[in-house]
Amino acid sequence: MMIGIIVSLIILQRILELFIAKRNEKWMKDQGAFEAGASHYPFMVAMHVFFFIALISEVLLFQRQLSAIWPMWLAIFLAAQILRVWCLATLGKFWNTKIIVLPNAQVVRKGPYKWLRHPNYIIVATELLVLPLLFNALITAVVFSLLNIWMMSVRIPAEEQALRKATNYTEEYQLNK
Repeated sequence: MMIGIIVSLIILQRILELFIAKRNEKWMKDQGAFEAGASHYPFMVAMHVFFFIALISEVLLFQRQLSAIWPMWLAIFLAAQILRVWCLATLGKFWNTKIIVLPNAQVVRKGPYKWLRHPNYIIVATELLVLPLLFNALITAVVFSLLNIWMMSVRIPAEEQALRKATNYTEEYQLNK
């Protein structure tokens, strides 16, 4: 079954990313970094776990089939994966699933971060929309896109505040203090 294969591959990818994030967190904290926004992190993790549960449930319970335009959705999803790897590679040891900030670090302004402040969040939003659309799981697409908007309305300000406080973020992005 296509849903099982795709979701299994994505879950394996996420597990690998968690190992990378944990390694990066240890390195950064060894350098004096701190965590910000920790209170919302468990909710974000729960949202992502329940996304997969909802997606699989909707597809199986409502017998959703692949979209008639599934090649387009799959192409968008695969392009997002390439961009995700680009984000991770660009940030290197500074990439994390948590908000971990190293005081006095120079903000990364290369790769996709040359043009966007939060390209990885755009990629996640794309995934949360496109993956369900691949299987005509419209309920999951709408519910988790809305939940993600709410989560980003909390996470992005927390991240930007921590970066403004501890790095050259304000100067790099010419933000008001």
